[in-house]
Amino acid sequence: QVQLVESGGGLVQPGGSLRLSCEASGTIFSIDAMGWFRQAPGKQRELVATITSGGTTNLADSVKGRFTISRDNAKNTVYLQMNRLKPEDTAVYYCSLRLWVGLLRYNNYWGQGTQVTVSS
Repeated sequence: QVQLVESGGGLVQPGGSLRLSCEASGTIFSIDAMGWFRQAPGKQRELVATITSGGTTNLADSVKGRFTISRDNAKNTVYLQMNRLKPEDTAVYYCSLRLWVGLLRYNNYWGQGTQVTVSS
């Protein structure tokens, strides 16, 4: 059983900043990556950023230059620093953990989501 707990969401003005945190707990052996997804009203869930256990990062084009993903491997915690926020960043943000199971497949785990609202 793996559990992800997200925090740090809230209401901010356009141009403001927020820092999201996600701590994973439970039986964790081999982490492929942790990441953040978001789902805006009326839209499907989309990938925001990922980071591997070795520190390689990948960000969606829409957030490059504004968001930064980082992690603390000792704490199994991933962060998302969001700067220069825009109204279109408004969404529920979900933390995701990808664990390798054997050599050929993986399992994905999800947090409960945290609301980020950027007022206009």
